[in-house]
Amino acid sequence: MPQTIYVGSRSLFVTITAWAFIVLASMTSVVALVQNAAVASFMPQWRAGGASLPLVTGWLLDYLPWVVGTGFAVSVSLLACAVGLLLRVEWARRVFIALLLLSIAANLAGLWLQHEVVQALVAATLRVGAFPPQAADVFGGFAAAAQVMGVSLTLAGCLLLAWIVRRLMSPAVRQEFA
Repeated sequence: MPQTIYVGSRSLFVTITAWAFIVLASMTSVVALVQNAAVASFMPQWRAGGASLPLVTGWLLDYLPWVVGTGFAVSVSLLACAVGLLLRVEWARRVFIALLLLSIAANLAGLWLQHEVVQALVAATLRVGAFPPQAADVFGGFAAAAQVMGVSLTLAGCLLLAWIVRRLMSPAVRQEFA
């Protein structure tokens, strides 16, 4: 039996997705704004103590304001597109899909950043603290467990975003935006 799709019918999926991303993007925009202020206030202190940092960590700190600023721009753009998605505007659906794909790519690239940050923190803590070998092994085990959990959550989030992109590209959802 053929499936009949009525032009202008509003699916619950698009409405829930739009509202969820409106709430999440609003909260992310506020957090990113606070992060921008925090990074701007701490950058002089980080640059003064930059001689003792590893090379890659120094590069990360040098580009941190750009990364945080880009996160703010993406979160505000996602908020605007989520509102457009709620209003069933075609350009908003397309840009929303592009931003979700960008988020997936950024999260997958961020796996390396997660690893680098955890390794830098573990190395600095073990270098500064006077731990017995057994305690250092336990600390390293907790760090490894945290990395595995971070990778698992990142991959699960990317799969969820990919599923949303797939649904937004389906013919039934595209019909809503016609």
